[in-house]
Formats: sequence, C-alpha cells, structure tokens
Amino acid sequence: MSPAVFRYYLYKATRAVELYRPIMYLYFLSVGLSFTQIAILEAAYNLTTVVAEVPTGYVGDLIGRRLSLVVGTAIIAGTLAGIAFSTTFPALLALYVLWSVGYAFRSGSEDAWLYDSLVGDREFATVRGRGESVALAVGVSGAVAGGWLAGIDLSLPFLVAAGVTAVGALVLLTVDDAGGTPEFDPLTPRAALEAVRAAVRDPRLRSFLPYYYVLFSAVTYLVFIFLQPRIEAVAVDGAGAALVGVAGGVEPFLGWYYAGISLVGALLTGRAGWLRDRVGLRAWFLTTPFVVAALLVGQWAVPLVAFPAFVLVRGLSEATSVFAANYVNDRIASLGRATTLSAMAMVSGVTVVPFQLASGTLSDRFSPGVALAAAGVTLAVGSLAVLAWRDPVPDSA
Repeated sequence: MSPAVFRYYLYKATRAVELYRPIMYLYFLSVGLSFTQIAILEAAYNLTTVVAEVPTGYVGDLIGRRLSLVVGTAIIAGTLAGIAFSTTFPALLALYVLWSVGYAFRSGSEDAWLYDSLVGDREFATVRGRGESVALAVGVSGAVAGGWLAGIDLSLPFLVAAGVTAVGALVLLTVDDAGGTPEFDPLTPRAALEAVRAAVRDPRLRSFLPYYYVLFSAVTYLVFIFLQPRIEAVAVDGAGAALVGVAGGVEPFLGWYYAGISLVGALLTGRAGWLRDRVGLRAWFLTTPFVVAALLVGQWAVPLVAFPAFVLVRGLSEATSVFAANYVNDRIASLGRATTLSAMAMVSGVTVVPFQLASGTLSDRFSPGVALAAAGVTLAVGSLAVLAWRDPVPDSA
C-alpha cells in the first residue's frame, strides 16, 4: 500500500466521523428552534447545494481536486464548530448555508481525485471499496460514540466532529498526487435544464422523474429530519421508555439506533445485485413506495412501530437510490450521463423544499408523527396518481 493510498483511507475515516448525526435535530430543538425553523435550515441547505454547484465546480477546476477537497473539508470543520456555539436561528441559518458550500466543494471531487491522481483504472474499484469499508466501520462506531457524547452535552458531538474533520483537511494536505489534475466541466444551469428536458421527453423516464426523484426521494428525506424527535416522543413512557432505558437514555439509544440503520443500509445496498435478480426493478419500484407509505402511517397509528419502521425506511431508501441510478443509467446515452444524473439530483434537491416546509409546519401544529404519517399518505396517493398517468418503469424486468 502506497503512502498516498493509506492517507486516502485515513481521510475517509475522518470524513465518516459524523458524531452529530444521531442527535443533531434534538440539539436544534434544545436551543429553541421550532420544527418549521429546522425545516427552513434543511431547505436552505438544499437550495444552496444547487446554487453552489457551478461556482464551486469552477473554483475546483482552478485549484485542483485535492485542494477543492481541502477547502470543502476546512469549511465543514469550521461550520461544525460554529454550530456547537450557536443558539439563534439566524446564526444557524448562516452556518447551514456555509455547510452546504463546504459539501459542494467536495461534490464529485473525491472519486475523480482518487481515479485520476492516486490509483488509476486498475486499482480504483479495490481502493474505493476498501475506503467505503473503512468509512462504514468508523461511521457505525462514530454513531455510538456520538450518542454517548450527547448524553453528556448535546453540543459535544459537533465539537469533536469538527476536530476530527480538521484532521482530515491536514491529511489531504500531506498527500502527493501521483498524476496531474485533468480539467473537468462543472454542471451549468443550462446543461442541467437541457438534461432534465431530455429526460422528460424520453417516455421511459417521463414519469420516473416525479415517481422517484420528486415523491419518493422527498418523503424518505423527511424521515431523516423527523426521526429523532419522533423516537424521543415514543420513548416517553411504556415499552418505548423501557427500550430506550436499556441504552441509558434517548441520546445513547439514538447512537446505537443510527449504527443499526447504517448496518441495515449497508446490508441492503451490498446485496443490491442479488435483490435485483430476485425481485426485479419493476416489482421493486411498484411496491417499495407503498411499503414505505404503510410504515410511515403505521408509526403514527401504533407508536412502537416507529422503532423498526425508520430502520426499514432508511434501508429501503438506500437500496432504492442504487436501483434508481441503475434504471436511469440503462436508459441514457454515455455522452452526458453525468450531467443527466447530476441534473436529476438537482431536481430532487429543489422539489424536496415544499415537502420540508409543509412537514415543519405540521410538526409544529401537531407532531412529527403526524407529519410523517401525512408524508406517507402523500407518497401513496402521489404514486398512485403517477401510475394512473403513465407506468414509471414500463420496460424493466
């Protein structure tokens, strides 16, 4: 193993230490934010990601992919530290925008840097696969550690994650690239619009775009936002309280819970090929939205269902994202493939915003459980409407 590859693995490990993930929304609630304000933070993040994609791409083209990763990682480290000391909505909103810019600098740079400057074609799959294994192992243990730290103070996971992320930036600075940094063309708004238009004109993708990239992606994203307060609410009394009590409190329990979510997601995505062969893409896409909808309604009707439901929804979401990329890749030309996929992701990032804002309002008026149940109903009704209009997967086994 070359020193550069070892440092790549070390960087992947530091990137995976997202100690704050299991408790971040509980932290925002603890400093006085409403669910609507949290939804606005997430909406601002998504919109900034879309807007920042082009300028950060151009900057990355000028300074090179490794330095683009350094800049993005340094911004993220500073943002996490700032969040730990922020207690007002305006400050957190500004930091969320900055956070999104940091991730935009990382977008697309990591794989391209690994392929073009570190290992090349022959070793790429092996090195990247091992890097993902390292990230998974560190991420699972990091979730547990984050829950434990949050049990002491909800701001601690952000502070420790900021320090570890800063180490990642320093690691990147020590890497000597084996090759140059080829030029690349960032996705422009015009190219994105043309890619979306081409997808809409294609009868095989026309209804798949709203079916998956709008409805399914938006609703499953909401689970990521409202999972923590929903679990906290279910854990107030009865069997829920007893289950959470075994872990020593809500925060430590959420650490273990997120570790379980990661493992289930890794299991389903790791077996994606097997699932495709056994179930088929058509059967998967025609049933999964309704399974997710039933689980989201079920967690409201029977609160204890929330514990297994969110694990299953996140796992199904991860696997479905793999199948969606597979389905679209099979139906677009290699020329412009990256542009089309990036454009689809941008569409998803914009169209999720109304879902976020509506769910935040519902959560404030009623509860996160009601908001997620409403999202489940929306997913079921919307999916049925798309199916009545046009088959979203007409030519897939």
